[in-house]
Amino acid sequence: MSRTPLPRPGRPVAVLAVAAGLFGLLAAPPDAPSPRTVPAAAVAENTATVFYWTKTKNWTAHNLHYAPDGGSWTAVPGVAMEPACTDWVKRTVSLGTAAGLQATFNNGSGTWDNNGGRNYALGTGNITVKDGVVAHSDPCAGTTPTPGAEATVYYSAEALGWSTANIHYQPAGGAWTAVPGVGMQAACAGWWKREIDLGTAASLKAAFNNGNGTWDNNAGSDYTIGTGVSTVRNRVVTANAADPCAATPPDTQAPTAPGGVTATADGVSVLLSWDPATDDRGVTKYQVTRAGGSGGSVVTDVGSTVFSDTNLAERTAYTYTVKAVDAAGNVSAASAPATATTGDRPATPATGRPLGTDPRKDPIYFVLTARFNDGDPSNNRGGSQHVKSGNAANDDPMFRGDFKGLIQKLDYVKGLGFSAIWVTPVVLNRSDYDYHGYHGYDFYKVDPRLESAGASYQDLIDAAHAKGMKIYQDVVYNHSSRWGAKGLFVPTVYGVRDSQWSWYYDEKQPGFEYDGLTVDAKTGKSYYNGDLWSTAEPTGNTCVDWGKPTGGKSAEGYTVYNCQWPSPTSGMFPKALYHQCWIGDWEGEDSRSCWLHEDLADFNTENPAVQNYLIGAYDKYIDMGVDGFRVDTAVHIPRTTWNRRFLPAVQERVAQRHGAEAAKNFFVFGEVAAFVNDKWNRGSVNHSAQFYTWKERKEYDADDTKAALEMYDYEQQQGTGNQPTSTNAFLNGNSYHTPDHSRFSGMNVIDMRMHMNFGDAQNAFSNGKDSDDSYNDATYNVVYVDSHDYGPNKSSERYAGGTDAWAENMSLMWTFRGIPTLYYGSEIEFQKGKKIDCGPGCPLATTGRAYFGDHVAGSVTASDFSQVSSASGAVATTLQQPLVRHVQRLNQIRRAIPALQTGQYSTEGVSGGMAFKRRYTSGSTDSFALVTVSGGASFTGIPNGTYTDAVSGDVRTVTAGTLSVAAPGKGNLRVYVLNGPGRIGTAGPYLK
Repeated sequence: MSRTPLPRPGRPVAVLAVAAGLFGLLAAPPDAPSPRTVPAAAVAENTATVFYWTKTKNWTAHNLHYAPDGGSWTAVPGVAMEPACTDWVKRTVSLGTAAGLQATFNNGSGTWDNNGGRNYALGTGNITVKDGVVAHSDPCAGTTPTPGAEATVYYSAEALGWSTANIHYQPAGGAWTAVPGVGMQAACAGWWKREIDLGTAASLKAAFNNGNGTWDNNAGSDYTIGTGVSTVRNRVVTANAADPCAATPPDTQAPTAPGGVTATADGVSVLLSWDPATDDRGVTKYQVTRAGGSGGSVVTDVGSTVFSDTNLAERTAYTYTVKAVDAAGNVSAASAPATATTGDRPATPATGRPLGTDPRKDPIYFVLTARFNDGDPSNNRGGSQHVKSGNAANDDPMFRGDFKGLIQKLDYVKGLGFSAIWVTPVVLNRSDYDYHGYHGYDFYKVDPRLESAGASYQDLIDAAHAKGMKIYQDVVYNHSSRWGAKGLFVPTVYGVRDSQWSWYYDEKQPGFEYDGLTVDAKTGKSYYNGDLWSTAEPTGNTCVDWGKPTGGKSAEGYTVYNCQWPSPTSGMFPKALYHQCWIGDWEGEDSRSCWLHEDLADFNTENPAVQNYLIGAYDKYIDMGVDGFRVDTAVHIPRTTWNRRFLPAVQERVAQRHGAEAAKNFFVFGEVAAFVNDKWNRGSVNHSAQFYTWKERKEYDADDTKAALEMYDYEQQQGTGNQPTSTNAFLNGNSYHTPDHSRFSGMNVIDMRMHMNFGDAQNAFSNGKDSDDSYNDATYNVVYVDSHDYGPNKSSERYAGGTDAWAENMSLMWTFRGIPTLYYGSEIEFQKGKKIDCGPGCPLATTGRAYFGDHVAGSVTASDFSQVSSASGAVATTLQQPLVRHVQRLNQIRRAIPALQTGQYSTEGVSGGMAFKRRYTSGSTDSFALVTVSGGASFTGIPNGTYTDAVSGDVRTVTAGTLSVAAPGKGNLRVYVLNGPGRIGTAGPYLK
């Protein structure tokens, strides 16, 4: 929590500089003498002056939290106490007619003195509380009072055009000045200044005005100002700021030379990484110089601390040095050189290039690759839980689907009308039950259980692109498998192949490296942990009580040993690279810095070595041409780390490899899990999806760990009412306006609020509208009903609301703002009502993650999106299902009407349950649509002209700005388009 520092001897000056924007200004009525109510005549009342002994506490701030007898408690943490004399602080409080008060004390950061849980019972007059003892006296009588504090207030009305500025203020515990306050003096261009004596107060509240009735009172909240130098610009207060009128000395100091430079070759690519350089004002970029080969010296500017140099000569040594550059252009000395020698060029060079178009045009089909379709049985693997899970009895290995199977069914997905496919993580996984891909082990290697000859990950990307379809790769930055991350850190665990544990620990194989695929010829099982365990304590072991029995037993009754399995509290993981705690509060700070689960070792993402490892890994997949990243567990990494490190690195790499337009449309959407039905996740902005769509609005410490804590504290203090807002998703009346993405972080999000409320489409619609001003641009929200994790309202089952309800949900998703997304099989209500995931405790065939390939068996050819030219076998039957036909036509309609893809929306002048208007205007394109889902609606104040319904073909001529639509029926909809193309597609079971 932020704290106001106590005044230091020597009368410190609090300098507040306020640059007020045009927002937040209140014009008082001409006859109003003040923007606040004038109090009635004073009434005699009791007071208590409470003195608190500070010497034994060593607190930096002191608050009095109290309740007058018979009255209410102050809001936590209470009221700030002020310096009284040496080792004492005090606070005078009004008790009204009460004869005493209940009191506790705290430091503002969670440490309390509440008299051992009994609270302090205090009376009136002068009262002392010293180490739990209450007495009545003035301990400061006869001593020299602590010098009072002053505040020098700077105010900038540059954006307002004020010719005069006044400050109307109230010292803490004191009275307000008379309206309009006191005049401020011109200090420098755009700035006004006033010095204020605060006496014994440590802070003040203030509002500003121009002397003629125009006020800036921080949108009704007033400004809170402490001692020291502070600035406020556009309602943002910065405490202890530099004098805005002081001349800034030129920056002549160069950054330090980067250290820790390492170069690693992979084929004809070299991955370079280094530790951040330091600078008195901050490093803005790095210059990487490459020497070697036939191209001479090459210099490349890089924004992060990792650089991937590609397409080099074979078997050639390259030497790299790095320099740091600051904003003034000062360049550091060169780093120590690092050299790497390339190998042979891969047989099939990477050919991928993202399609680079606006992601809002592409509805998404989400597949668990390992469960979708099996194209190559030779890479199927059951894993260590094959029998225990019940999968063996069903001949259903967890790793069953693969890239070859997905390539074979691209025409099925295209025939449904989808032009983007979200695939689960592709990196090599390592755990007992890792088919889903979220237990990453080698982030630089594609899991071979997904690849086949002629069907590599690169082949999938290229095949999809050839059909005009995008690939969005699920990525994990927050955690590795519990066995660590190859190339960063892999723990050694205690293991012994005795009579109890020989079934679990693979035999040691000299030189063996885990790949998830290789099978032990002796046992017929995949190698799993043979390279990880040791009976002898390894050199440098940090795990406590290595190999000693814990006293506990396994489920089988076997002896359990310390250090047998990784955990955050075992000491098995280095603190610099991995966090050392379990999450206790899922809406607290520790949710971003502790382990989620025993199988998910939590990266210390604020460490440069971890950042470099992950940035370098995901650069590889950007180079392969993926079209975007779905970011797993995004909420468990601080927003500052995303905004400083990972998101800029993605943008930089895409632009470098594929160009600026591709970078602009590289789609990053994060999972910021918030399983509640309100706008802000239990009131915590740091844990709410929309929070991650914004840039930071102030500077934090250069150290990423400190910055994360500062940001968390600052934004929690700002609260939900002081978060940025946007009109990017909304029409201005009937008009489209150019969106402002200047404050966009680079991360879009999954619409968790609509997802949680999709038990009923009307609820999802209402809740979505209510949240949209808090996203940077809600038209980029990814919208789905259920997924591989949850159904609506945090249901653990796949959605089972019925076919009509599914049709209604789809009709809303495909016409309302955002990007419609369908989890594999929902087009036939696949596994409806089944538990989505029960781990290895039940067969996958009985869950929402069952194998889907039987439903798409046979052949299918798509001639275009939503158009199937031929199909045979089981897939032909699947394509005739009612929701399949429904989603095909919805995709046809959405693809033909730009307003439904990229348009802003409004409900102004619209009546009806789920009804709205949307418009998109760009160049010669002007698309305006009126939409109602299931129910009737009326639209008033709309442009006159000819409107045609894209569903039924009905034509209406509007001459008086009004159009009324009868209810089309549940799941059906009407889309009246001004000067529209007419009826799109053919009638189906719902759209008719």
